Amino acid sequence: MAMTLIKKTDDYRIFQRGDQRYAVQDGTGKPINGEEKVKILLAEELIKVTLPADPVPEVEAAEEVSDEEAAADEVVAEEASEEAPAEAEDTPVEEPAAEETEDEPEAKAAEA
Repeated sequence: MAMTLIKKTDDYRIFQRGDQRYAVQDGTGKPINGEEKVKILLAEELIKVTLPADPVPEVEAAEEVSDEEAAADEVVAEEASEEAPAEAEDTPVEEPAAEETEDEPEAKAAEA
């Protein structure tokens, strides 16, 4: 990936990468990342920082929904616990189906 030198100072060098993002290196060539990188790019006016929108209304709405979901989950859990023993009773039903498959070779042999 080719990087284009944007600005060079004694303290750092700023490059623009092929994907249009920026890379910052210190005077020895080691990468600078995190808050220090953001401060440099802001000082050079290469990036703009926008504050996120106020999330307070969304949080309150999410809490109301989660309360409703919790109540619905409890109802589903109760129904599942009531159905669990019924499923256990269904397992012996599969055994006669296995016996029928054993009868089929005998029936085929009789026909032949």
